[in-house]
Amino acid sequence: MDLTTFFASNIFIWVILPLLIFLARIIDVSLGTMRVIFIARGYKLMAPLYGFFEVFIWLLAIRQVLIGLSHPLYLLVYALGFSAGTYIGMVIEEKLSIGNVIIRVVTRRNAKILVRKLKERFRTTNIEASGKRGKVMVIYIVLSRSRVKEAIGMIKNYNPKSFYTIEDIRHISEEARPTLHPR
Repeated sequence: MDLTTFFASNIFIWVILPLLIFLARIIDVSLGTMRVIFIARGYKLMAPLYGFFEVFIWLLAIRQVLIGLSHPLYLLVYALGFSAGTYIGMVIEEKLSIGNVIIRVVTRRNAKILVRKLKERFRTTNIEASGKRGKVMVIYIVLSRSRVKEAIGMIKNYNPKSFYTIEDIRHISEEARPTLHPR
């Protein structure tokens, strides 16, 4: 079978090409998700690089969809690839744990032991404060995203009812960069 016959075959038109469109969309949207994350975190070199490949793959996929507009299957797999690519891009970003975060913990319990244990592992600052129900301890922890589960585990072990928030940090001064402590 020559290439012309193969590209005109039902197996190519109804199975292989839709699968290629779907996979291309997964890849280009995953790259797009990562590109947006890199932009938000200030990675000036990575964002354009990902953008180049994202758009290049998108052009290849959309070309096939536009050529085959009479095939509703192409439109369907294009949209499904977008959805799957968004999800996969988020999962990849979560696994890569790029960047740093700040965890803010508010606890009503005496937090001296927790603060001491956190300071052994992370850059930690604590202050006494006043909340709606009285005196509280506010603890600030700056750490790499890859270590969030470790810190949250320590917080929950100390006081499962602690209130905490986690926010991405775009920039940290050199003196305050999280250091990796042995585990």
